[in-house]
Amino acid sequence: MPVAIVTDSSACLPQELAEERGIVVVPLQVVIGATAYDEGPAGATPEMVAAALKEWTPVSTSRPGPAVFAEAYGRAVAAGATEIVSVHLSGDMSGTVESAQLAAREAPVPVLTVDTRQVGIGTGFAALAAADVAAAGGTAEEAAAAARTRAAATSSLFYVDTLEYLRRGGRIGAAAALLGGALAVKPLLHLADGRVASLERVRTSARALARLEELAVEAADGAVGGAVGGAVDVGVAHLANPDRASHLAERLRERLADRLHDRDVHCGEVGAALGAHVGPGMIAVCVSPRV
Repeated sequence: MPVAIVTDSSACLPQELAEERGIVVVPLQVVIGATAYDEGPAGATPEMVAAALKEWTPVSTSRPGPAVFAEAYGRAVAAGATEIVSVHLSGDMSGTVESAQLAAREAPVPVLTVDTRQVGIGTGFAALAAADVAAAGGTAEEAAAAARTRAAATSSLFYVDTLEYLRRGGRIGAAAALLGGALAVKPLLHLADGRVASLERVRTSARALARLEELAVEAADGAVGGAVGGAVDVGVAHLANPDRASHLAERLRERLADRLHDRDVHCGEVGAALGAHVGPGMIAVCVSPRV
């Protein structure tokens, strides 16, 4: 295609889907102990990260360097791209989009970078929206606009067993983590303008997940006015919590059947890089209107 779509591995796109849609995925780096890996099936996996965190092995992440993006852009050009749209997770959560911007300056074709202000599945839905426009013959500007519009309309909600992992990675303040631990509450969080923000606190994990379900339904209902035909896409992600995630996905399939139209609620494990910051037990829900 003349317009190539590039994203990063935090978008949680299954490899088969990315290949089918022609989306180039640039891996983030995950460091477990003293060993650095590319995020992905052949490198750092969610299972590796969850096991390391449970054993108190140090886990950290880092952005891809500009040279990695330059290589990805070069491959897209070699495949026939004359324009590129590069769609990435929130710049307040990672320097990934900055690396993409630096590489774009030296690219042989125009590159438009998109800071989705989202993470995980929310970024993935934005990249897919851009790919839809590119596949239909749209310009890079139109594809980038579709990604931004989709991301801005998306609600990302999540539950964590503890705020400690977010504190360690600098994604929330130490005071908030201490307060959560002292009160023995189960925090519900969301993304607000590209940053993790507290949404509610409940006393038990069962109540937290029930409330997460209600919030997801409310987000879908609230999005109907701006969604095409009232349709939304919904994804559930987890780290080492498959049974509860599957149950939540099934509940949302039932309750949002009239909003999903022809699509399923995707349920899968979050990527290794995001998993390192949220910890085992995390469950996230992403509700994204088809705009």
